Amino acid sequence: MARKASLSGFSELLPEERVVENHVLDVLRRTFELHGFSSIETRSVETVDQLLQKGEIDKEVYAVSRLQEDPGTSSGEKLALHFDLTVPFARYVVENAGYLNFPFMRYQIQKSWRGERPQEGRAREFTQADIDVVGEETLPFRYDVELALIVVEALSQLPIPYFKLRLNNRKLSEGFYRGIGLSDTAGVLRAIDKLEKIGPEAVATILREEVGATDRQAQAALELASVKSESMDFVDKVRAFGVEDELLEQGLRELSEVMAEASKRAPGTVIVDLSIARGLDYYTGTVYETFLVGHEKLGSICSGGRYESLASSGKKTYPGVGLSIGVTRLVARMLSQNLASVTRKVPSAVLIALTNDEAWSQAQDVADQLRRRGVSCEVSASAAKFGKQIKYADRRGIPFVWFLSTDEAGDLVHEVKDIRSGEQVPADPTSWMPPEEDLSPRVLAREDAN
Repeated sequence: MARKASLSGFSELLPEERVVENHVLDVLRRTFELHGFSSIETRSVETVDQLLQKGEIDKEVYAVSRLQEDPGTSSGEKLALHFDLTVPFARYVVENAGYLNFPFMRYQIQKSWRGERPQEGRAREFTQADIDVVGEETLPFRYDVELALIVVEALSQLPIPYFKLRLNNRKLSEGFYRGIGLSDTAGVLRAIDKLEKIGPEAVATILREEVGATDRQAQAALELASVKSESMDFVDKVRAFGVEDELLEQGLRELSEVMAEASKRAPGTVIVDLSIARGLDYYTGTVYETFLVGHEKLGSICSGGRYESLASSGKKTYPGVGLSIGVTRLVARMLSQNLASVTRKVPSAVLIALTNDEAWSQAQDVADQLRRRGVSCEVSASAAKFGKQIKYADRRGIPFVWFLSTDEAGDLVHEVKDIRSGEQVPADPTSWMPPEEDLSPRVLAREDAN
């Protein structure tokens, strides 16, 4: 990546690194739109009161103020940068409900800011790509299935390692906990959510000391969390515990519906993992977390779930289901681990060389003709020796150099040279096109890179 930024947690990208990030964004945008999702944008700031409704991360919020702001400004008027895209989206839905068609299918790609300690996979300024479906009062469960498949489709097109999208259902987990006599189901979920970070013994201690679980109850909760499956056999594994609860059965049915379709369309990529808890209290059903295989310490690159009350106007409730892809986290790992390469770092496919400075206007005519057909090109800044102009193109990764000359009759002659192979052939600026693979910079998986 670019040199270490003087402001920790605020990364900057070199041109070739930006090509990788743009490729990721283009793939996500194209996939979301193919499935009928509309793009929206929300403002970067919200009121502090709006952001801190949950009261969970008040120390991570970046406040925004004018240098000469009135010190008596109330908390309802104070502004802060949003720390994710969900809170702004909830407000957006309520304020614009009269203009939206429900179920409303939205994707949103924007930056967010958190004032936490920067580390691998965590930045203070980062880009997220969110995809959500929101209903009015009700939302069909089928969207829980569809979102999982859309995200798998999008991520599968990126030059990243193999990944696993892990599924659970909060109803299943909460029903199980109720069935074994644990009433503080939210507390159990928060403890289980720490399982990969602190291990089963430490989680069991939390369950006993903070949730009030007996040794047997703590062991049962950990045994449920150990259930993992790439097929439908997780249903039998859960029922084998002998726990009965209506909410548990509802969660089993919902999770089975997601997994049945996922195992058919993305076998081995989507798995049931009953240790996935998502510690945030607003999730009410399906929960998702996605990890790169071999890079699990990076954390989840994509997570989300179902929330029956994304937002409420007082008169209406808006349930939703959504996932958020950590674009900055994903791109940072792609760059730091050299998981992808770029065919060139500039858009230009052609450099139009100058025989002499008087030919500059004619070169611009050629450039205009190429650009009208979508061929990115640039005109040489000066009539240096051809060898020097070719070296300039080579340093920038431009694959073709265009030459203009005049024949005996005084007519312009056009030739184009592929500086990689050395082949030089006549060319017509009104029709010539580079090969499809050379039209734009391409991002390749490392094993595919030349």
